Amino acid sequence: MTVTAPAPTNTQTSTTDVLLDFSNVEMTFPDGTIALHGVDLVVKRGEFVTVVGPSGCGKSTLLRIASGLETASNGVAQVGTDRIGYVFQDATLLPWRNVTANVELLAELHGESKKDRAAKAREAIELVGLGGFEKHLPKALSGGMKMRASLARSLTLDPELFLFDEPFGALDEITRERLNDELIELFNAKQFAGLFITHSVSEAVYMSTKVVVMSGRPGTIVETFDVPFPPTRDPEVRFTPEFAALVGEVSHALRKGHGNS
Repeated sequence: MTVTAPAPTNTQTSTTDVLLDFSNVEMTFPDGTIALHGVDLVVKRGEFVTVVGPSGCGKSTLLRIASGLETASNGVAQVGTDRIGYVFQDATLLPWRNVTANVELLAELHGESKKDRAAKAREAIELVGLGGFEKHLPKALSGGMKMRASLARSLTLDPELFLFDEPFGALDEITRERLNDELIELFNAKQFAGLFITHSVSEAVYMSTKVVVMSGRPGTIVETFDVPFPPTRDPEVRFTPEFAALVGEVSHALRKGHGNS
């Protein structure tokens, strides 16, 4: 049975800093497909954890369980906050709303006043670098700008736990790297807990404080790597021997894990 807990009320650091705690989590779908098996995963405040694994290994299912969109078949999934941001693979902007109206949407659905959600939208739009584009419709935005708007929309909820489902996968490499840098800046400024899904090993190593490698279906965690680079990432770190070595280790673990599928 899965238990999703509300945010802890005590002030002990060891408890309040753990915002996601999966213990022996399993997921079997009605058609009999076993997506996850025996997953143990902890994400603390101030950690940016990236999950890599082969297609179909249950990465997105992890996020859906963390967000409450799915209920695990077995194990315990504890989420230590109800302030959760979710950024999908697609920006999912409403085409008839301009940038400001799209960014205000979640705060509006949460019943916040027009004044409060407008203030939060303005701040989020500036944070993601979309100042000057407030009145633009989605059709007038580039792919990267659409993802910035999607990110800003979640920022209006001031999330303690941020879930990212391959948000940059469809973007060109230059835009993707720029958004990687911008998201790192946001993470350092806000100190939320981040769980990020990607197929790119280099993106995983560059973005994260920790990289988790999953096996092929049924997905389980086969190896975890602590990333030794400082929180403020210099883009040039991508070209260092240390970065290349860690990318190689993660890639090797990924290939071994893929052999289980």
